[in-house]
Amino acid sequence: MTSDETVVGGGRFDTDRDGYMAMRKYSTQWTNRVWAIEGCQGIGRHIANRLLADGEQVVDVPPKLSARARVFATGQGRKTDATDAHSIALVGTRMAGLRPVVNDEQLALLRILVDRRRSLGEDHTRMVSQLHQLLLELIPGGAKKSLSAAQAKALLATVRPRDAVGKARRRVAAELISDLERVYRRSKDADKELKELVASTGTTLMDLHGIGPSGAARLLVEVSDITRFPDRAHFASWNGTAPIDASSGDQVRHRLSRAGNRQINRVLHIMATVQLRNPTEGRAYFDRKKTAGKTSMEAMRALKRRLSDIIYRTMINDTAVATAAGPGGQRETTTDSNATSSHPHASSSEKSLPGPATAQLKTPLPMMS
Repeated sequence: MTSDETVVGGGRFDTDRDGYMAMRKYSTQWTNRVWAIEGCQGIGRHIANRLLADGEQVVDVPPKLSARARVFATGQGRKTDATDAHSIALVGTRMAGLRPVVNDEQLALLRILVDRRRSLGEDHTRMVSQLHQLLLELIPGGAKKSLSAAQAKALLATVRPRDAVGKARRRVAAELISDLERVYRRSKDADKELKELVASTGTTLMDLHGIGPSGAARLLVEVSDITRFPDRAHFASWNGTAPIDASSGDQVRHRLSRAGNRQINRVLHIMATVQLRNPTEGRAYFDRKKTAGKTSMEAMRALKRRLSDIIYRTMINDTAVATAAGPGGQRETTTDSNATSSHPHASSSEKSLPGPATAQLKTPLPMMS
């Protein structure tokens, strides 16, 4: 598709090596080209990485944008390969501000490690759940909710079942405890490695109360370039902390959004939960909202929205510091949140969803996309 949205070629290629080579060979007839790939952080990641490795220019097309283009272009939302390809090309040609995909080895390494750390956490949760079930059948009353491997081992040492079923339960519980100990060691090593790698990026995210190595790594990996968000409201909309207006008549209220990046939303939820467990400004802010008549869910939603502002400002400032010595100097920002701490101040944005961003009429891309 050319810059005036004229389709000048197309094809269908297999996803194996031969198909990829055939696609690359077909595209060489257009020397000045850009590839628009849908979902470069998801299903399109593999093809995007292969193109980057071959020196091609790639931009990431969000699935929501291509879905909207498909509806406007066809009048209905039914998906076919042909309409998908056409709508992705339309977005790549029309839209300004699409994120260029870059081959960042540091972020790629962070993604591998943080995904591994999340997998270890899921293994831990599953094993503890199974261990609780076995201990409930071996010991009257079972075990407490927050159970460590050492505590489980001490409890299991007091059990001496005589029947075959009880002995089998005890043996399986002992195996689970051994597995838990291995997961603890691996998780500790993974946290140490993540902490060192996150620190090497120069980010100050771990200075925020409630953000650990895994949370900081997840933010860096998922956000990638914070400057692609025009302001904090767009960032909050992307991560799902921007409330949805649910007012009716004279009653003005907002409700929690279930959209957005759920992994980043989880990082913000953990951050808010940690602040609520300690005498922090986040705890004081939550209590003020409750005193003002908000429900616990509404107060939590408001707290997460404020923490989103603080993370946005922190990442903006980190980017400004990293680029201060380069061309362009320090990036300006209009966010009022305090970036030096994780305190949600009252001057943070109360807006729910953002307004329209200022965009160019055409994407500043080469002639082919």
